[in-house]
Amino acid sequence: MKLGLNLYAVAVAISGLIVLGLILTSTNETKNLEQSQIVTLEQRFNMLKDAQTNYCAGPQMVEIRQDDERLQGSCCSPMAFHRYEEQVESLKKYSHIKQIPKDPYDIEVSLAKELLGYQKTIKLTADQQKIYDDAMKMSHEGGPCCCKCWRWDAFEGLAKYLITEHNFDSQQVAEVWDLIDGCGGEGHAHVEVAPK
Repeated sequence: MKLGLNLYAVAVAISGLIVLGLILTSTNETKNLEQSQIVTLEQRFNMLKDAQTNYCAGPQMVEIRQDDERLQGSCCSPMAFHRYEEQVESLKKYSHIKQIPKDPYDIEVSLAKELLGYQKTIKLTADQQKIYDDAMKMSHEGGPCCCKCWRWDAFEGLAKYLITEHNFDSQQVAEVWDLIDGCGGEGHAHVEVAPK
């Protein structure tokens, strides 16, 4: 009887150690996964901060490129990792809208062309134009971009699309513009809401 209890106690102890080992292993895998995601974002940042296919030029620069090319890098100031991380994370809430770039420093030429098309073809009503004009006042850059380059025209088109197809208000448009700002710099991607 005593031998049976000892065997039972040993079996329970071994089972407990196995369960504890599984818990510790899964916790370590989760930490490693999170760290690898951070490294991946850092690697992406390091690749994009040196890229030079995105620069201040008119929409013609986009039009002459192949659809499968990418516009990568900052157009004006050096990229800052902290801000880049904030932008990429914050843009995830808009992942259901394919027209909003997932990464402000890595935009497909085909998407840029689509947005430039919206800029030319979507006409806003007077009420919709007021939403657009108010968003201009709210955005950190005073509009879709810091200068009137291809991004300004493309993101004007994006705003028109978001206002007409997704009923975005001026605050939402300004937030998207601030999050897809590809001008570089240390500024934060947080949107300041204007009093109503």
